[in-house]
Amino acid sequence: MSEREFQPLGCAVVTVSDTRSPATDRSGDLVAGRLEEAGHRLKDRRIVRDEREELEAAFRELAGRSGVEVVISTGGTGLTGRDVTPEAASAVYTKEIPGFGELFRWLSYEEIGPSTIQSRAQAGLADTTLLFNLPGSSGACRLAMDAIILPQLDLRTRPCNFAEMMPRFAER
Repeated sequence: MSEREFQPLGCAVVTVSDTRSPATDRSGDLVAGRLEEAGHRLKDRRIVRDEREELEAAFRELAGRSGVEVVISTGGTGLTGRDVTPEAASAVYTKEIPGFGELFRWLSYEEIGPSTIQSRAQAGLADTTLLFNLPGSSGACRLAMDAIILPQLDLRTRPCNFAEMMPRFAER
């Protein structure tokens, strides 16, 4: 069997914050930059306030948009009262991907120790769109992108990856 060729995916990046601006959004820059460096297409990038209804609406809109196959958010996954990203995203998921959060925290433990327990990083499918919710720190985003997300969005990753499964996400 011949080597598979890379196939770019349409991606959106959502920074969840009441205080960040385009000039101060280091984590959003990192995620968007990593996607583009890998060869994916950035279809949308925005900052959304830590408001559950606004986040849920943004996730629904992006997941329903033609050409957006992956949505990655950064921020709002902690334990404070303003951290509502997991609740907003869970309302949009049609299937959870629990292995993402489990693997992220396991890898994160190697870097930051037991503080990783404070992260509620997660992923799921919103119909046929992958939705990843990352912490707001650039270190956490780097870890998630490099160790998990980018390999899974690459059709060449063996033995399997999300990119090759995407055509089957809509099966009934």
